[in-house]
Amino acid sequence: MKTKKHTQDKYNVITLGCSKNLVDSEVLVSQLKHNDFDVEHQSEKKDANIIIINTCGFIDRAKEESIQTILSYAAQKEKGRIDKLYVTGCLSQRYKDDLETEIPQVDAYFGTLELPQLLQKLEADYKHELVGERVLTTPQHYAYLKVSEGCNRTCSFCAIPIMRGKHISKTIEEVVTEAKNLAKQGVKEIMLIAQELTYYGLDIYKERALSKLLYALNEIDGIEWIRLHYAYPSKFPMDIIDALRDCDKVCNYIDLPLQHANNAVLDKMKRQITQEETRQLIQDIRAKLPEIAIRTTMLVGFPGETEADFNDLCDFVQEMQFERLGVFQYSHEDDTAAFELEDDVDAATKEERAGILMQIQQEISFQKNEAKIGKIFKVLIDRKEGQYFVGRTEYDSPEVDNEVLIDAKKYFCRIGDFCQVKITDATDFDLYGELVNNL
Repeated sequence: MKTKKHTQDKYNVITLGCSKNLVDSEVLVSQLKHNDFDVEHQSEKKDANIIIINTCGFIDRAKEESIQTILSYAAQKEKGRIDKLYVTGCLSQRYKDDLETEIPQVDAYFGTLELPQLLQKLEADYKHELVGERVLTTPQHYAYLKVSEGCNRTCSFCAIPIMRGKHISKTIEEVVTEAKNLAKQGVKEIMLIAQELTYYGLDIYKERALSKLLYALNEIDGIEWIRLHYAYPSKFPMDIIDALRDCDKVCNYIDLPLQHANNAVLDKMKRQITQEETRQLIQDIRAKLPEIAIRTTMLVGFPGETEADFNDLCDFVQEMQFERLGVFQYSHEDDTAAFELEDDVDAATKEERAGILMQIQQEISFQKNEAKIGKIFKVLIDRKEGQYFVGRTEYDSPEVDNEVLIDAKKYFCRIGDFCQVKITDATDFDLYGELVNNL
C-alpha cells in the first residue's frame, strides 16, 4: 500500500532511446496510474518531484545522452528541486554497478526486466491484470507493439543481448489481445517491433510464426495498418512476404536492417549472410511483392572497413535502390565480440562515410519521390505543423521516413484520419499533395 505522502508526489517518466523503450515506459506509466499515482510522461512543466529515467545504452551517443540526463537530474536533486531520482532501462541494466558508484545521487537503479522491483520500490502494486494494456505516449492513432523481448543473434557489434537477454516471444493470443486493446483506444496503425521479428515464435512454437501472427492481426476491427520493423535477413522466411501480399491491413513495407554489403565486413560482423545472398533475397522479395518499400540500415566504420569495403557498400546501395535507408556510425562497445578488434576507422572517416552514403540515398529517394508526382495515395494524417497537415503513406513509418505535406490554407484534414492525396511535388525526403477526399 502507498503511504499518504504519495498523493502529494508527482512523477515524471523520461524516455530515451528506441521505440522498445517507449513501450516499456508506457507500461510503467499505466501501472503507476492504476496505482493512483500522479504521473506524466516527458512533462515539460517541471513540477514533478520524483523523476524516473528510462535509459538507452545502445551506442556511445545514446549512452552519453543517458548519462547527461541522469547527471542533470542528479544536480537538481542536490539543489533540492526534486526529491527522488530513479533510473531504469538498458544503460542501467548494463552498467548498474558503475553507475551506483559514479552517480550515487540516484536513489535506485533497475534493469530492463525489473519493472516489478521498481514498482515495489515505489510502494506500488504490480497489477497483473494490466498485462497487454498501457497508456499511449504516441499520437492516439498509432502505437508500437512489442511482440518479443531480447535477441538470440550474435552480431559482433551489438550489445542488445547483454542488455535485453535471450529472445522471448509473446504468444499470438497475447499480441492479439494487446492489439485489440489498442484498437479500443482509437489506434489505427500498429508497428510490430522486436529485436528480431523473423525469430518470432521459434522459442514457444518451435517454428517461425510471424506470418501466422500477421494473419491473426489482420482480422482485428479498427486496425487499418500493420507495419513490420527489424527483420533479420539471414534465413529470412518468405512466408512473411506471402502474408504482406495476402493481408490487406499489412503495409507493403518491411524494415530489414542489412548493416553492410561487403563480404569481409559481414563476416566480421557475424551477420551469417553474404552480399550475394542478400542481393538474391531483395530480388526474391521484390519479385513476389513488386510494390513493397524496403527500409534498411547500414553501419559504417566497422573495425577494418577499408575504402574498398566502403565503396563496395556504396555500389550495393546504388544497385539495390532501397526505398528507405538510414546510416549509423560504428560504436566500439565493450563486452561485444567486435570489441576485441581494433577500432581503426577514425571518427572523421566514419562521419564522412555516413555522409557519402546518405548522399547516395538522398538522390535515390528524390528519384523515387519524383515518380510519385501525379499519383494518388492513401495517407494517414499525423499532425498539423505550421501551414501544413503532415501525413504518411503506407510506405513510411513515423519519425524515420518520408512525409506528405498538405497545404492547410487550402484543405482541412483531421488528425488521425485517412485521406486520399494526389502528389503534386516532391523533394528528397518529402512529398507535397492536394486533398482528393477524406476516407
